[in-house]
Amino acid sequence: MAEDLVRVTDRGLYCQAGDFYIDPWRPVNRALITHGHSDHARMGSTSYLCHTDAKGILRLRLGEDAVLETIDYGTPLKIKDAYVSLHPAGHILGSSQIRIEYKGQICVVSGDYKTQADPTCPAIEPVRCHTFITESTFGLPIYRFAENHVIAAEVNQWWQANAQAGKVSLLYAYSLGKAQRLLASIDAGIGPIYTHGAVEALNAVYRGCGVYLPETTYVSTDVKIETLGKAGALVVAPPNAQDSLWSRKFGKSSDAFASGWMRVRGARRRRSLDRGFVMSDHADWPGLIATIAATGAERVLVTHGYTPPLVRYLTELGIDALALETAFTGEDDEKKEAAEVDTRSTDAEEP
Repeated sequence: MAEDLVRVTDRGLYCQAGDFYIDPWRPVNRALITHGHSDHARMGSTSYLCHTDAKGILRLRLGEDAVLETIDYGTPLKIKDAYVSLHPAGHILGSSQIRIEYKGQICVVSGDYKTQADPTCPAIEPVRCHTFITESTFGLPIYRFAENHVIAAEVNQWWQANAQAGKVSLLYAYSLGKAQRLLASIDAGIGPIYTHGAVEALNAVYRGCGVYLPETTYVSTDVKIETLGKAGALVVAPPNAQDSLWSRKFGKSSDAFASGWMRVRGARRRRSLDRGFVMSDHADWPGLIATIAATGAERVLVTHGYTPPLVRYLTELGIDALALETAFTGEDDEKKEAAEVDTRSTDAEEP
C-alpha cells in the first residue's frame, strides 16, 4: 500500500523497500537528505545521498568525514527494490523532493518547499504521486506571502532611507537560504554590503555552485565599524545576533528581521524591531494548497507546523489526510517565533 511505502520510526521517515531513511533525526546506515537545514540534515549517519548543489552545505553541516553521494534532479536511482529520484523543492540551494516508486505506488517526500520565485535556486516542480508528505509550517489561511520582487523593493526602500540618515542597516535573516535570497534580490548599488561570518561561509558555497550574489565583506576585526554608517552600509546577520555585543558595536543603526512570522504584528513587537519583512522559504497557505493539488495525491501526510488546520481542510476536500509526528521544526529563526504565535490570533496584518 502507498501509505506503507514511507513510515515514521523512532529514527525518522523510513522506506523499507529501499532500506533507507529520509532526513533521519537519529543516526542510520543510509540517509537521503532533502536539504541542508539542521533539522533535516543531522550528523552521525553512515552515508548520505543529496542533490549535487547541496553537497557543500552538507559538508559544512556534517563535517569533512561524512560520506556523501550526490545526484542531479531527475536522475533515476535504484536502491534495493525502490526507484528514487530528486526533484526541485524551491526551498533553498540543493533542496529536493524525494520521489520513491515501488510496485506501481509513488510516494513523494517534499521536505520543505515554497512557491515564490527565488533567484538562488530552481522553482518547485510538483510531482504526481499517490502519497504526498508535506510540511505545514505556515498551515493557516492568514499566511500569504508577496512575491520576491515586492519584498526586495521594501528592503531597498528601508535601506536607502537608513543610508540617507547615516545609519547602518542591520538585516537579520536565517544564514542558510534566506540571507542569500535577500542578497541576490536587493539593489547592491545602494551601498556596501557586509555579512556576519555565518552568512559569509554559506555565501561561498552558493557562489561555488554558480549562484550570483553581490560583493559582500565579512565583518572581521579589520573592518572599521565607525565608517559603516556614513557609507550607508547594509549588514546581513543571523537572527541570534540581534541584541548581541556583535550587533551593538555598529552604533547608530536600524534593524529589521525577514521572516514569515512577521505576517503577525505581535511577532515584530516581541523582538523590538524597527522593521519586519514578511519573507519565508516555506510555502504559505495558498502555496501549500496549490502544491498539494498539483501532485494529484490521494493521500497526504502532514508533518511539522500547523498540521491540524491543514489536515482538517484537506479532509473536507475529500482527501485522505493525516498528521505525522516528526522531529522537523522549520528554520531556527522561524521556530523561535512559532512558539509565540497563537493559532487563534486575530492580530494578523491585512494583506
